[in-house]
Amino acid sequence: MKKLTTLALVGALTVSGCANMSETERGTAGGAAIGAVAGAVLGAVTGGGRDGAATGAVLGGVAGAVIGNVWSSKMEKQKQDMEQATQGTGVQVSQTADNRLKLDIPSDISFDTNRANIKPNFRPILDKFASTLATNPATTITIVGHTDSTGSDAINDPLSLNRAAHTRDYLTVRGVSSARFTIDGRGSREPIASNATSEGRARNRRVEIYVAEPQRR
Repeated sequence: MKKLTTLALVGALTVSGCANMSETERGTAGGAAIGAVAGAVLGAVTGGGRDGAATGAVLGGVAGAVIGNVWSSKMEKQKQDMEQATQGTGVQVSQTADNRLKLDIPSDISFDTNRANIKPNFRPILDKFASTLATNPATTITIVGHTDSTGSDAINDPLSLNRAAHTRDYLTVRGVSSARFTIDGRGSREPIASNATSEGRARNRRVEIYVAEPQRR
């Protein structure tokens, strides 16, 4: 029992520590932690005692990291549709390491500097995205806003969150259930380019959208 309690605590700490991870790292770590605890319980219950719990934790952790990393035909179709719809726009469509669909949307087509209102060029992309979400209604959507390093956290944090919120609200108006969304604003804390140049700052001002199938929750 003490072994199981320890494993449960480790799993909880692992999941809580995900706050400092990227979206991809967070999903994989959470799956591994849940799998480890479940495997330990199963190993002990089936008669393995401490040894069974330890073995079950290892196997469960591996399985938990893999479970949910299933790229379905619906996700592949959605990825292909979005690649076609965003061709030439600068939007990057990709499959993450933990098998989520990711849209990386640069600032030049999404938002003006220091503004959270959606630009006209961004709307057709979101319209198409909303239609692809309708074909796979069980998926959940996480929208993360980012800024460059210009300005303080007191400005950048709410700005990045507002950009994510406006993106969510637009998709909701287009028929996507609000219950499917999680939004976050990371401010300037996760740059993908140098903030020392105007080009780098433009890349850092972005919105990332992640689509996950149910087993990723």
